[in-house]
Amino acid sequence: MLALYKKELSIFFSSFTGYLVIAIFLLINSLFLWIFPGDFNIPDAGYASLDNLFVIAPWVFLFLVPAVTMRLFSDEIRSGTMELLLTRPLSDMHIVLAKFAAGITLVLFSLLPTLLYFISIYLLGARSGNIDTGGTLGSYIGLFFLASVYTAIGVFASSITDNPVVSFLVAALTAFIFYLGFDSLSLLNINNSLSSFIVNLGINEHYKSMSRGVIDSRDVAYFVAVSALFLLVTRTVLQSRKW
Repeated sequence: MLALYKKELSIFFSSFTGYLVIAIFLLINSLFLWIFPGDFNIPDAGYASLDNLFVIAPWVFLFLVPAVTMRLFSDEIRSGTMELLLTRPLSDMHIVLAKFAAGITLVLFSLLPTLLYFISIYLLGARSGNIDTGGTLGSYIGLFFLASVYTAIGVFASSITDNPVVSFLVAALTAFIFYLGFDSLSLLNINNSLSSFIVNLGINEHYKSMSRGVIDSRDVAYFVAVSALFLLVTRTVLQSRKW
């Protein structure tokens, strides 16, 4: 499993995919947070807060994470190496987890440089250190969990097709449905209890709580459960290829 994980990471960085993803993520966030005037611009807002990063990042990840994961299985299927991979002395779940771990590691690498934003705000505030460090840490944890769900969705999408473009589209659409689709569905003319249930099925309700720095075990359980669900379905897809 570790060898497969290292192989996937080496593919990311030997083909510049990893560097490109990190660069695009940082560029988009930097432009909105520091350059473009508007509601997201930190200097214009005048507050020592990194909250706007956690508003923009889920939308950026909505496209970047599927771009990272779209080739994880689809390339194996298209090149005919999928059968060889399945004959390795690894369980199907180990293969899925190795691919998932490689994808989420790349996401982590893209998040780490944003700590420079935190350091800048920490040092440049009207009073040095005038930023909610605990809340910001909680928001980072929430963003990581959100990205883990996106990655699990992307791994699943990549396992059902040999076309990376189709994989990207399926992953992006599914991630969008889980991020905002349930919220939109809850706005239909239905009773309050059902509406509340539908909202809680979506990512946004749980992410909003964690992005405020509140780490609730129910939100953590939601993200872990949804990620696990997609990984288990991916394993089932791999097993079906042996039938």
